[in-house]
Amino acid sequence: MLAELTRTLSSMDALRDELAAVAARLIVEDGLDYASAKRKAARQVLGPGAHVEVQPDNADIQDQVKLYLALFHGDDHPHVLWNLRRAALSLMEEFAEFRPYLAGAVWNGTATAHSGLHVLLFTDDSKAVEIHCINRDIVYRAGEAAHYAGRQRVERLEFEWPLQSTNAQGRPRTAPAALSLYPLKDERGVLLRSPRAAGKQAERGNLQAVRALVQAGPPHSGQPDLDR
Repeated sequence: MLAELTRTLSSMDALRDELAAVAARLIVEDGLDYASAKRKAARQVLGPGAHVEVQPDNADIQDQVKLYLALFHGDDHPHVLWNLRRAALSLMEEFAEFRPYLAGAVWNGTATAHSGLHVLLFTDDSKAVEIHCINRDIVYRAGEAAHYAGRQRVERLEFEWPLQSTNAQGRPRTAPAALSLYPLKDERGVLLRSPRAAGKQAERGNLQAVRALVQAGPPHSGQPDLDR
């Protein structure tokens, strides 16, 4: 009985790892979000309509994304990431008075050419953010986003933000940017980590942290240590 249970658990772990690896490839190559990548990975691995008993969590997939990027995009990814972080820094400096924090793939290092800039702002006057956009001729779309702590939804402004590079036609490139607007009281928990995240990078970084990443230059592009 114990041997059978061990084989079952091993099989489930192998399936979870395979789903995470396929989802990571879909995120990097096709620009899918994590939820969509999980669903498509399940269809590709198990077939349409199959019941998925195990699913990798986002942390598992993020680890696989980092590995995939190092293996297959080691030459170009560091510069793509650095350019996105430079754009994020300029965006945060634009909205510095609203206490910005960078989140998502550009912050944690898994960004690709498909990635956007996700910045959290903290202010008790959300209209002031919109007025700032209007005064700076930033054409935005208003919507909503999930609260970083899983509570109520918050207002979000979306627009295109310039990158410090050009496309094949010599035109300035842009990246989608999203500003999630929070009341000032919620800033107290923005850098708190769950027990599972102990010892890992914070999920968000302030202006000073992002500036330090940019000043450090493109990340090291060496191959990953597969024996670790």
